[in-house]
Amino acid sequence: MTVIIMRKFIKNMYLRIKPPNAQIVISAPSCMSQAAIARFVTERKPWIERARRTMLQAKDEQIRQSDFNGLDGVNGSNGPENLNGLENSGDVGDRNNPGDPNSLNNPRAFVWSDAAKERAVQAINAQLPALLAKWSPIIGREPTHVTLRIMTSRWGSCTPKTGRIRLNLQLGLMDPRFLEYVLVHEMTHLWENGHGEGFQRRMSAYLPQWRQLRRELNRHVVL
Repeated sequence: MTVIIMRKFIKNMYLRIKPPNAQIVISAPSCMSQAAIARFVTERKPWIERARRTMLQAKDEQIRQSDFNGLDGVNGSNGPENLNGLENSGDVGDRNNPGDPNSLNNPRAFVWSDAAKERAVQAINAQLPALLAKWSPIIGREPTHVTLRIMTSRWGSCTPKTGRIRLNLQLGLMDPRFLEYVLVHEMTHLWENGHGEGFQRRMSAYLPQWRQLRRELNRHVVL
């Protein structure tokens, strides 16, 4: 297995399978030995293989569905998220009329046009005030700024020190429940820097179904 190792100033080691290509990514403490990382990966090999197989099967199904719908594919630059990596809606066409290239039905052909960006911005801005009004009292903190941007590897990010949250613009073209999940996830980081027990405990209290939402979101390709 090819494993990407990212050294960070953290206490614990984290393993992620990142879409769309099921990359194995380890975040490890700066001082941890290579042997300890290797043991960590080896012990989790059965889980890694299952997770990668599930993710790649989901990716293949998206491609097969695109081909079935008669859409011509083009080379793209789809990145991996997780939240920590990411349903589809729009028109489809036949081979003589590829249809809307900005339809999420065909992630290989998707391009960010000005119209798609505007549609996504409007959709998120229409939902954000109500979501912030709902979740700020529950979580007990609120962001200082919420920025929308095109991201190629993640669905959102948070800088706890400044209170700034960034959301992937693609969420404006997806099921609204994913926008809510990502917002709650990032707002929880205003309390918890990492994804350890404290973070998980808070998420379970705020949004009991968050793990299922995360699984569903991470089956999608970040455009």
